[in-house]
Amino acid sequence: MIIFQNVSKAYKNNGHTSVALDNINFKINPKEFVSLVGKSGAGKSTIIKLITGEERPTKGRIIFGSYDVTRLKSNELYKMRRHIGTIFQDFKLLTEKTAFENVAFALEAAGAPQSEIAELVPKALEMVGLSNKSQNFPREMSGGEKQRVAIARAMINNPDVIIADEPTGNLDPINTAEIINLLLKINELGTTIILATHNKDIINHINRRVISMESGQIVRDEEQGKYILF
Repeated sequence: MIIFQNVSKAYKNNGHTSVALDNINFKINPKEFVSLVGKSGAGKSTIIKLITGEERPTKGRIIFGSYDVTRLKSNELYKMRRHIGTIFQDFKLLTEKTAFENVAFALEAAGAPQSEIAELVPKALEMVGLSNKSQNFPREMSGGEKQRVAIARAMINNPDVIIADEPTGNLDPINTAEIINLLLKINELGTTIILATHNKDIINHINRRVISMESGQIVRDEEQGKYILF
C-alpha cells in the first residue's frame, strides 16, 4: 500500500521557489493498476521520485508498505527499493550486455546465486515473449523488444510494485499496445502497477483508475477513469 498524506514538494532555484506538488493526498491499494496523467510539469515525475525516495517531500508523509519513506535514512532506502521495479521511456539497458545479461544484472545486484539466475531469467524472458532473443544485444532488438527486456528486468525480483514512467513514449502504436497488455497481465498476477503516461488512447482503452494532475495538484481521481484535461 502507498499513502501520500498532505505531501508538498517545492524546489528552490536562484532564490526562487517553484511548487511541484501542493498538498497531495491519495492511497494506492495492493494489486491496483493506477495511471498518473497530466501535461508536462503537472507533477507526475515528482510523485514517482517521492515514492522511490529519490526526492524527499518538503512537507507531509509518504508510506510504502511497512516503510515510512519520509523517515528512511539514505542507507536504508535500498531495502524499500527491493520492493519496486522501474521501467523507463528510454529503456536504460546496458548496451554491451545481452538480453539475458541485462535481466540477470538485476538479480546479481541483489546478491542472487548463479543457480537462481539460471532458473529465473529464462522464465522472465519467456513471460515477455523473448525466449528467442536471450543472446541478442540491445542494438539487435526493436524498441518494443528492448522495452520488454526492461519489463523482464523490472519484475525479476518479484517486486510488489512496478512503476512505469512513460514506458511507451518511444514506441509505435502496435508495440505500445503489446507493452500495455503485458503490464495488465503482470497486474492480474498480483503486482501493483503505477503508469505515468501522456498517451490518451492507452488510458481510455484500459479503463482502470486514473489520477489526473494539473499544476502540482490532483484535479481528478476516478476508479474507471478517462483521460480528461482542460
